[in-house]
Amino acid sequence: MHDIMNLESRGLPSAFIASTEFVDAAAAQGRSLGITPASLFVPHPIQDRSDEEMTQLARDAIEKIKRLVCSAE
Repeated sequence: MHDIMNLESRGLPSAFIASTEFVDAAAAQGRSLGITPASLFVPHPIQDRSDEEMTQLARDAIEKIKRLVCSAE
């Protein structure tokens, strides 16, 4: 989130992507930093997925990612 703060302070739209395991941690860190960054949470776990599953996960998320970045502008 520090990277997001840095990018946004320079006028660059930013968002982060994490797995659903990190929803609570992301909210806590955002509160502690005083920010509510654009975010997208994808299904957890990630590490055991095949290349094909990761490709599908990315395909499923790409339009949401585009909207996040465009809405942050």
